[in-house]
Amino acid sequence: MNDAGDPAGFVGRSGADIVAAMLRPLGPVVVAALLCARCYTSPDGSADATSSAASTGKDNTSAPIGESGPTGDPGSPSDPATGEDSSGAVGSTGQDSTGPAPTTGADPTATTATTTGEPPPEPAIHYVGRHDASDPNHVRMGWSGVGAVFRFNGTGASVRLDDNAKYFTVVLDGLVQPPLATTPGEQSYPLAQALAPVEHTIELYRRTEGSFGPTVLLGVDIEGELLAPPPVQRRIEIIGDSITCGYGNEGTDPCNFSAETENHYLTYGAVAARALGAELSTVAWSGKGVVNNYGDDVNEPMPQIYDRLLASDGAPWTFTWQPDVVVINLGTNDFSTDGDPPENVFVPAYVQFLAHLREVYPDAFILAIAPSLFGTEADMVAGYLQSAVDTRNMAGDPEVAFADVNVQWIGAGCNGHPSVATHAGMGAKLAETLQAQLGW
Repeated sequence: MNDAGDPAGFVGRSGADIVAAMLRPLGPVVVAALLCARCYTSPDGSADATSSAASTGKDNTSAPIGESGPTGDPGSPSDPATGEDSSGAVGSTGQDSTGPAPTTGADPTATTATTTGEPPPEPAIHYVGRHDASDPNHVRMGWSGVGAVFRFNGTGASVRLDDNAKYFTVVLDGLVQPPLATTPGEQSYPLAQALAPVEHTIELYRRTEGSFGPTVLLGVDIEGELLAPPPVQRRIEIIGDSITCGYGNEGTDPCNFSAETENHYLTYGAVAARALGAELSTVAWSGKGVVNNYGDDVNEPMPQIYDRLLASDGAPWTFTWQPDVVVINLGTNDFSTDGDPPENVFVPAYVQFLAHLREVYPDAFILAIAPSLFGTEADMVAGYLQSAVDTRNMAGDPEVAFADVNVQWIGAGCNGHPSVATHAGMGAKLAETLQAQLGW
């Protein structure tokens, strides 16, 4: 399958060519102002001690509220399973454009952490994926699937964004709502209205990839009281190309790429993460490879941009957030056209990337998965990946493995990319593989 390049300047291909404050008045309602300050405990137990107080609008009292994750750290991308009572949703469809929200397999009652002798978590917005919260009123993010999760007791909520991503998935109490369409410039977008006055969870995930430009989250306005975010217990990072982004997965071939047809929430990675009750951070860009990008492009393949905080910005990421598992799905673009890299170039480059991942994630299990290719080329590249994994194993790193999670395609999306149905099959197979490897 051919993978496409940067969506900002794609040339369409057919299937035959191969395949996401401050107090803000909301009328007479009570608003919780969400100024992001106190940080959620990171996986290594460290936390940002900086905190501030903001008025909750109740009896002129103050409560500390803040953001989940240290400054410049993605926090802990959330478990999409909220398990909340959705009976308060008014006018919601409970459906994405492609069907009902997948279940996560997580305990739906697990909205608070078990007693550990530590203070209870503070009310906070929980940011998903790599982000920069050095200015808590101007939180920048840009990779596929980034966003925010928050819980509240109240009747409604809206988000203020300055966004280039164009589309977000909104999940209210575990039910996927119609897509949220956004435009550049500061705008306020209702996420839920006229809810029953009980506890609710809202998840907001960017559907499109980093080449569209950054998303800036300016604040969340709540008609009620902000609560502590849902706990996270498993963390997955997935590194990839257009397939991992969800390029064209909601289209039907023949069609060309568009923001409307790219939905990261329904990619194989997101499907697998929800099935395993895990948070997901995605680092993916259409057209990227290990050595060669799509076509004749050799400029900045994925290993060269992987350390970025934002996809479209060269500022470095800190790697404070640590996943349990790193999944790599690269290679489709390297072998997409003539001029494929030879084994003695591709394998060392892949080994070097695996070594870098071990350097930044010393405790993670690393799974290299076979890219989407066909025929003898698929077998050849699978052999290359197994060779790279063997090299790392022999170097004293046993927590690296190879697997093939490709499935028989069920239709095709735009420009010969996997359809939503094909992603679902791949996601189920990836979840089974990780369960077997990790005992999840």
